[in-house]
Amino acid sequence: MTQRQLAEALALSSSALGNYVQGTREPDYNTLIRIADFFQVTTDYLLDHPAKTKAPLAEASHREELLLHIFRSLTEEQQDFYLEQGHIFLRQNRKKESSPSSPAQRSSKAVS
Repeated sequence: MTQRQLAEALALSSSALGNYVQGTREPDYNTLIRIADFFQVTTDYLLDHPAKTKAPLAEASHREELLLHIFRSLTEEQQDFYLEQGHIFLRQNRKKESSPSSPAQRSSKAVS
């Protein structure tokens, strides 16, 4: 998608969007909401403002939001591939956890 196409989709002039991208101007509140709605993210995400929670949770939340943003930016075919890759990682993790030589199982045997 070009900046011109995005500007049209957001009912903005190309120059206004260009100014936002270059950082020479900032969108008003209503424009910020339209941009967030278009990309299906929160305004906090656009402003790089993490949720006010405990540090590890806020970090995970930001990473999860980034994953969701990436996922929503993909085509349906790419989303399917992305999900398949996630399932492969999960299967690999389960396989490692159930392996007799996994570090978790060795340490639990050592404690017994």
